[in-house]
Amino acid sequence: MASAAAPAAANSTLPPPLEQLRHLAGELRFLLPGVRVGEARETTKEFDRETFWRRLREAAMAVSRAATTLTEVFSRLPLPSPQETQKFSEQVHAAIRAIIAVYYSLPKDQGITLRKLVRSATLDIVDGMAQLVEVLYITPTQSPENLISYNSVWEACQQVPRIPRDNKAAALSVLTKSVDLVKDAHEEMEQAVEECDPYYGLLSDIEEDNSDNHGDEEDILGCPSNRDSYWSEEDQELIIPCLALVRASKACLKKIRLSVAENGKKDQVAQLDDIVDISDEISPSVDDLALSIYPPVCHLTVRINCAKLVSVLKKALEITKASHVTPQPEDSWIPLLINAVDHCMNRIKELTQHEVES
Repeated sequence: MASAAAPAAANSTLPPPLEQLRHLAGELRFLLPGVRVGEARETTKEFDRETFWRRLREAAMAVSRAATTLTEVFSRLPLPSPQETQKFSEQVHAAIRAIIAVYYSLPKDQGITLRKLVRSATLDIVDGMAQLVEVLYITPTQSPENLISYNSVWEACQQVPRIPRDNKAAALSVLTKSVDLVKDAHEEMEQAVEECDPYYGLLSDIEEDNSDNHGDEEDILGCPSNRDSYWSEEDQELIIPCLALVRASKACLKKIRLSVAENGKKDQVAQLDDIVDISDEISPSVDDLALSIYPPVCHLTVRINCAKLVSVLKKALEITKASHVTPQPEDSWIPLLINAVDHCMNRIKELTQHEVES
């Protein structure tokens, strides 16, 4: 009789299922900061690349299976017992800690760029699982939120086999993303200039929707006055060299990426990391410039943003020139691009000099 009552007594000391899920979600969230700033664990063992990637794939599959099981049992009634919930929670927690441990086993000497990509994938998995657990305890049983959150975890796990396997491949992946971002920014700027409509017809849409408010355009919330809605002739003249500078930025990134692809060496991880680090600053600098050309245009702000972009571009080109990906720097394309960037900046200085002097 006493032995039969023991499991029941132990079961009664466990928190209710949903309370256990709430606690699990908190534990998973607690792990995230450590992954964001955690360093590689020191070891005397020689790094085995094949073993690492196999372990990472297996760990991602284990997380995916744990997410599937948890979603299935908490998407129908009756909910699992407290004891069953404890078992499922332990499986999830163990799977998450396992994939974090694999990430920590990737040494720094394999490349910071590669570590960042693996860290990002790991964070997506941990954060996705935490969100899934939160959704399950807030809205247990079948709901669209459950499926959406589960799919996020599943997709994050599926991305693991697609991570580049070495630092050169990781560098090319990051550089390609930067090229695409700058290309998109350039196309948006060109479209706005070609249409002479910085707001892509937004004002005309607002006016049409408020056609009954004759003459009340300035009272429409969020609608700039005519003076602030379009480019002046001086603005349009300044935008021309700004566009040329963004084109030069795109050309710089494409040439850097090509040099890494053709001449980059997998064992030169530090130089590849340096190239990626500085190149990663180009797209945000282009975005800052692009935002500053929308009316009302402050010419001094445009000049400052152009100068910042030029500084980043020159630094990226100099780092690339000094690295192994440029075997003959004296005969390279780099001086030509530096001259093009300087030409754009000199023209921008001419057109904004009155702002500096006033």
